[in-house]
Amino acid sequence: MIYRSKAPLRLGLAGGGTDVSPYCDIYGGAILNATISLYAYASIEPLHIPEIILEARDRDEITTCAMTEELEIDGELTLAKGAYNHIVKKFGPVPSGFRLTTFVDAPAGSGLGSSSTLMVAILGAFAEWMRLPLGEYDIAQMAYDIERIDLAMAGGKQDQYAATFGGVNFMEFYADNRVIVNPLRIKQKYLFELQNNLLLYFTSTSRLSSTIIEAQTKNVKEKNEKSIEAMHQLKEQAAMMKEALLKGDINNIGSILDYGFRYKKQMAQGISNTSMDAIYEEALAAGATGGKISGAGGGGFMMFYCPANTRYNVQKALQQFGGEFRHYQFTDHGLSTWSI
Repeated sequence: MIYRSKAPLRLGLAGGGTDVSPYCDIYGGAILNATISLYAYASIEPLHIPEIILEARDRDEITTCAMTEELEIDGELTLAKGAYNHIVKKFGPVPSGFRLTTFVDAPAGSGLGSSSTLMVAILGAFAEWMRLPLGEYDIAQMAYDIERIDLAMAGGKQDQYAATFGGVNFMEFYADNRVIVNPLRIKQKYLFELQNNLLLYFTSTSRLSSTIIEAQTKNVKEKNEKSIEAMHQLKEQAAMMKEALLKGDINNIGSILDYGFRYKKQMAQGISNTSMDAIYEEALAAGATGGKISGAGGGGFMMFYCPANTRYNVQKALQQFGGEFRHYQFTDHGLSTWSI
């Protein structure tokens, strides 16, 4: 038997950064995101030998470990090892040696939540193999605990919940890891129009999101008024985006995105840079009405809202920067698991 899973990556449309502690613990956070047809995949193949083979096919990494209760976290395939250690500690030994193979449709540091989505996919494969009684909230919280507590990786909470639940969601974040996922019932024609007009652009660079998030966290702890006010405005942006999507005020999406772009740069240094600012301004000059940097910022993907038929002009204008546009569709499902 082979036990498989896949979980979708996400576009953070509004409120990004307000899911990061301590901001959400003190003030409450809100984010609107949507999953897309780019995925993280995981497969577990049981073995008849007492070995653990971990393979990340998209990164050409492979390591073999002896079966022990805890694998050493040594910088190699950290997410897979962290997931294994947590599963064994919480649920007991796995049934046998195994090969875990993973693949992600977007590179690490892309801003689409790839690391957390991969963690969700890995946990899904273990849950399928071991028949673990885990619901969506359980898996999302477990993925968060492994990344943020066990592995001490800086970051927020939205990615784990987006990957697990899927679809378009308005998420609320509070103290004590309390998260509420509100699925939005958006008319199909509004989603079609949003997908048609929202271009996903890869800058061909990746970044280490943890450094930006650490700066953002420091600003909250030190009560940096400018940074905290920017986060307040981004939380308001999430409410604005929710209302626009539900009411079909699609042509206002660009200005809502632009509103968030201006405030997000005030959260911490490194979120944008001269190159990304130049790309953004060129897209606006070509007809986009707004956009954003996906994820923590500093590189990775950007997105631009291009009403009417301005998408073609924007695509042509950005050719000079050497990035690439990525095709996608919105998805209405989250983590999926199966065995064969």
